[in-house]
This record gives sequence, C-alpha cells and structure tokens, in this order.
Amino acid sequence: MSNDYAVSRELIGQLVDGTIDQDNTERLLKMPRKDKARFFNYIAVLQERVQWPQRILLRIGDHLYIVAKAQGERVVKCDCGHEFGDYRHNWKLGCRIRSRKTLEAMSQVFDPAPAVPEPGWQEVREFFCPECATQHAVEVVAPGYPVVMELLPDLDKFYREYLGQPLADESPEWYQDRTPEVTARWV
Repeated sequence: MSNDYAVSRELIGQLVDGTIDQDNTERLLKMPRKDKARFFNYIAVLQERVQWPQRILLRIGDHLYIVAKAQGERVVKCDCGHEFGDYRHNWKLGCRIRSRKTLEAMSQVFDPAPAVPEPGWQEVREFFCPECATQHAVEVVAPGYPVVMELLPDLDKFYREYLGQPLADESPEWYQDRTPEVTARWV
C-alpha cells in the first residue's frame, strides 16, 4: 500500500473477506483521512460478491443492504436475494423471529452465567432471513417492547453532501419512517 490516501479495490476486498494482513490493517487505521473513491470501491467490492444485479446503495449489516431497484424502489435485501421490502419500513418485521424468554433458552447463547439476561425482565429476539436463515440481528429487550428500528439513513443527503454524487431519484419522501404503515395493516 502506498503512502497516499487511495485504497485499492483489492485491499478493500481483503478487508471485506477478513484476509487483510496486519501491516495493511494498521496503515488503514492510521490514515489521516479517507479518499473520495473509497466508499464507491467498497460498494463495487460488495456488488461483485452478490448474485443479483440491483445497485447496492448502502450496506447496513453483514449480508444486508439497501438497494435501488429499476422500478424506482429502494429495498432492504439479503445476500441470498430475499427482499424485506421498502427500506423505510423496519426490515426486521419481515424476518423469522426466535424469541428466547426462559433462562434455559437464553443460557444457550449467553455465557458465562452472569451475562444471561433475566427472564421476566428481558427477552432475546433473534432475526433470521426467511429464505436462507442467515441471522441478521439480535435484540435484548423488555418483554412486549416494540421491534427496534436501528437505522433509517438519509441516503439522499449522504450521497449529495458527503459523497458529492446525488442520487437520480432524490426526494424528501425517501427519508421517512414508514413502519407504521406495516403495523397498521395488522389491525
């Protein structure tokens, strides 16, 4: 790796794959600033690793992305291709959910014993892709607490102001939590 600020796609690929060596890891950590192309190189590396053609706008977790569809939609999508729907809806509502409420069930995933949540006061929710069973998230919350929406990024502002490359379908309508539309249909 050179001393300039640019980071190659190859190096980003190694970082994504977890095969980057210690020297390059330290160099990346010590860089004074990020180059403008790094985000787009990172997205290109991620795009090469998925089997579907839709453009990745943002990675929101391991194996989970916000993508732009040709029909003018922005959806949350898993590596396997499963779509959780509009990114303005809490994607977790489209998951298979395992809820661990007993001491025995929680002890299967928490160790040592002092780390186990207290049954009756807390429950562990695990969120899985309904298609490939990839675990995407875990919450430890009070029983009955609503499913947590962890992230609603303002993609238009991010692309326009930070990256300097506005999205073609930019609109104030994109940055709105529309989860209540989903839960209203349950009534």
